[in-house]
Amino acid sequence: MEILNLTTMRDEQQLLQLRPDLQLPILTSKPEEQFQNKTLRPILKLQHELLVQLFVSEIQKRKNVFFQLAPPARLEWISNALRSDPRLRNRLAGTVIGHFTLEEVQTYEANEAEYSRRLVNMIIQRLQSVDFEGERKG
Repeated sequence: MEILNLTTMRDEQQLLQLRPDLQLPILTSKPEEQFQNKTLRPILKLQHELLVQLFVSEIQKRKNVFFQLAPPARLEWISNALRSDPRLRNRLAGTVIGHFTLEEVQTYEANEAEYSRRLVNMIIQRLQSVDFEGERKG
């Protein structure tokens, strides 16, 4: 398979160095929690601004309806948007998955349903914590 050639083209050490060190416990947790804390959370933090911008673009495509909602309804809107729109969900998840090492991709694929569920939930939580009024443009 071409994985060996990809390794030489892709500097995985640089990918790992880009990630913030969140000092999260990984030794005593289950494998799923280890992957979440070692891989998903740091990449989500690294990609936070891009995830927010992609979501703001989605809000604008939907005619800024989001900004007409009360704060509690906005939380639900975020959750519904990611759960009901596979294109948006895949776009945001791909922003994270694109920063995986080859080993992390293999780990992710070995338990894709669980890791995808965790990733989407974490993206939703991250977006729900954003004050989008500062991001409003029109």
